[in-house]
Amino acid sequence: MQSQAHLLFQPSSHLWVNLTSTRPINVKPCRANIIMSAVTSAPKRETDPKKRVVITGMGVVSVFGNDVDSYYEKLLGGESGIGLIDRFDVSKFPTRIGGQIHGFESEGYIDRKSDRRLDDCSRYCIFAGKKALENAHLGPENRYKIDKERAGILIGTAIGGITLCSDGIESLKEKGHRKITPFIIPYTLTNMSSALLAIDVGFMGPNYSISAACATSNYCFYAAANHIRRGEVDIMIAGGTEAAIVPIGLAGFMALNALSRRNDDPQTASRPWDKNRDGFVMGEGAGVLVMESLEHAMKRDAPIYAEYLGGAVNCDAYHMTRPWSDGLAVSCCIKRCLKDAGVSTEEVNYINAHATSTLIGDLAELNALKKVFKSTSGIKMNSTKSMIGHCLGAAGGLEAIATIRAIQTGWVHPTINQFNLDPAVEFDTVANQKQQHEINVAISNSLGFGGQNSCVAFCAFKP
Repeated sequence: MQSQAHLLFQPSSHLWVNLTSTRPINVKPCRANIIMSAVTSAPKRETDPKKRVVITGMGVVSVFGNDVDSYYEKLLGGESGIGLIDRFDVSKFPTRIGGQIHGFESEGYIDRKSDRRLDDCSRYCIFAGKKALENAHLGPENRYKIDKERAGILIGTAIGGITLCSDGIESLKEKGHRKITPFIIPYTLTNMSSALLAIDVGFMGPNYSISAACATSNYCFYAAANHIRRGEVDIMIAGGTEAAIVPIGLAGFMALNALSRRNDDPQTASRPWDKNRDGFVMGEGAGVLVMESLEHAMKRDAPIYAEYLGGAVNCDAYHMTRPWSDGLAVSCCIKRCLKDAGVSTEEVNYINAHATSTLIGDLAELNALKKVFKSTSGIKMNSTKSMIGHCLGAAGGLEAIATIRAIQTGWVHPTINQFNLDPAVEFDTVANQKQQHEINVAISNSLGFGGQNSCVAFCAFKP
């Protein structure tokens, strides 16, 4: 019998090939099975108030500030939050721009001692989480009204406490192990942001972090909703947080040739679907939702901002950083999301796309959407990243809030920097100016390195 070392996996053909022979070993092709696995039965929405999931709170930390209303107002205004990075010396970097948050203040939300020690990743998480609770009428004065053993937290991050980790490595090299902070391991862990928020607010239900690269937030929404639907909890705080604009983070993405180099014109650097796009722009922040069973929300007379209808996650199983160009797995993920949501493709009329402004990624997602939506008439599609950059694990959280605000207000924010639209785009991308649009069902896509795909669906709440 030949050694496994003589076998080579070829993703393009999904065949295991013996290097000493051209005869394929008998392995069933898997790409053809992806479409077959998509269930096509008639959609049916959830009606049980114990299983219906509603959004009762939102919290944000962004380059546009830390208030949900002002955040969305600036998105509607088509403002760009991209500028030159000044947090560290970028003079020798080919890319010197990003969606850097300036002057973040957590006063009143994190005690001063902890605030000095924490990585920004955790600071953003705790602040956004507590703001979301306030928005859900669950500030400190009201939390006694809920069963904290049935309240959980699931806030993810792609990279975690990278600042503390990077600083610790420098201290080790320059000063030795005795000068390393004892917080380096705990505050670098991806689960610690959720844990610290739980310690602060006393929620004793499920508490963990999902790390699924740039699809992280949607993975968290999907998992959190399923905890509620299974009856394990009444309420979940869910979303994503990220603070990766540090030297090693910027340099790492530059090594992948993933970033725009429009340093002379930062505000037009992030240009999803534009023919002259040259890569994404790094961003940072946090986007957090309070997700709750409808029954529980109504019992406590909570504000209801939207309804979470369903979601789905899957994997390309193809390449570390490059998606399938035809978007097959992504299209399957969207179809499964719609089935979970109980809606048909004809009901969807708004898409908050992943749309990072990369040459390959934008078209791969576009091809996936074309497989799902045979008619693009009446569908508005935009990219929040055109204004705030790509916030990695927090991207889906910030985009979910933009989606929910679009549902609430009837106004869809523009995709800015649409100068020369790629001819492959057949959707209305809300180019450069906000548009009025009554949303029936909205979906939000998030895709990540490793082939991680996710899609969630929201609509206006109707009793």
